[in-house]
Amino acid sequence: MRRRLLALLCVTASLVTGCGAVPGVGGSDRHTVTVWLMKDSASQDFLDRFTADFERDHPDLDLDIRIQEWTGIGEKVQTALGGEGEGEGEGDGGPDVIEVGNTQVPQYVDGNRLLDLTLESVAKWDKDEWLPGLADPGQRRFHQYGIPWYAANRVVIYRKDLFEQAGITAPPRTREEWLTVTEKLNSGGNQGIYLAGQDWYTLSGFIWDEGGDLATEDSGRWEGSLDTPAALRGMTYYQRLQALGAGPADADEEHPPQAGVFAAGKVAQIVAVPGLARAVVKQNPDLEGKLGYFPVPGKAAAKPGAVFIGGSDLVVPRNTGQCEGAVAVVAALAGAEWNTDLARTMNYVPNKAKLASAVAGEEGVAAMAAGAAQGRATPSTPEWAAVEADNPIKTYMTEVLGGADPATEARRASRSITQALTVSAG
Repeated sequence: MRRRLLALLCVTASLVTGCGAVPGVGGSDRHTVTVWLMKDSASQDFLDRFTADFERDHPDLDLDIRIQEWTGIGEKVQTALGGEGEGEGEGDGGPDVIEVGNTQVPQYVDGNRLLDLTLESVAKWDKDEWLPGLADPGQRRFHQYGIPWYAANRVVIYRKDLFEQAGITAPPRTREEWLTVTEKLNSGGNQGIYLAGQDWYTLSGFIWDEGGDLATEDSGRWEGSLDTPAALRGMTYYQRLQALGAGPADADEEHPPQAGVFAAGKVAQIVAVPGLARAVVKQNPDLEGKLGYFPVPGKAAAKPGAVFIGGSDLVVPRNTGQCEGAVAVVAALAGAEWNTDLARTMNYVPNKAKLASAVAGEEGVAAMAAGAAQGRATPSTPEWAAVEADNPIKTYMTEVLGGADPATEARRASRSITQALTVSAG
């Protein structure tokens, strides 16, 4: 029954996407489904277990999982999507399933080069339950092309010993509490928080919490929106928090790497993905067991703050020769069983909030999962990459933290964002 339903869905989708005749459907021959996954997204043990289980459940299919490097992957994927028989691969000439960054999906949707998986998403995969930060970038005009796989996002990593010394017995749950706690920690030679001046990912969360955005769309035209009252309130909060430490106003979190700054001591908190704690402890083994995690606080205690969410989606090239097999692979990888297995294995956030209990036993990942429910992504337009190439948001932040008028600098940055989106689109 399951195979017949998948076949029906795939054939129905072909009426919309032009997937075409599906070799092997209904036949007895074995066929190979080629899957591109990114390096370090999944352990070899996970891949071995998944492959054995999948091939046992699908006796007419073999999996060929090929690990790709993130460096240069954009051009490689573009080539693979270019046309029938193009790209690397065997048999059908290229990959049948590709893992891509969640914010990369919009650039691959253009040109009708991805299989439209809306029908499957609604009928079988409970798309309304997916984390919006993964699902939204994979959607274009209410059609779903990218299927959420796993997520990762920033949390607050803190020094438990410094909190205890300051008499702080529990992590803050609201943004105002966070300011109060951080101000208390910012004394005695310690930085309350190390927050680099150009950490625009963290700023984005504050802007979203206020109801603003980095850019907005109207009738297909994108415009920068850092100058809205809501976005300016987000920047004001960032100023207040960043001032409770010695983060440089003219650099981002990688210059210098904040893990090294945190490891050197005298810093009570940083905003980062939980995995960064391993690098901190490696540089300063004395911090073993002294680090804790909590979600970035929101405006009210009822829910954490909004955060930028990263992670991966799975896509199927429209030129695949193994449509049914590709859909079956996506269904399995993104389904509850293997999605929670991956989350536990790799310390990721599952693709649905209701699956977060799978990582509840890991403090850092549990904090990440709580924040992921409020996760957002960058504006869903393929032109956004042009904004990040010469990021005016970073310049805006440095100018404001240096004393410039926020409204004036926000208007200037918004114009730059609009220009980048318009020129790139043209």
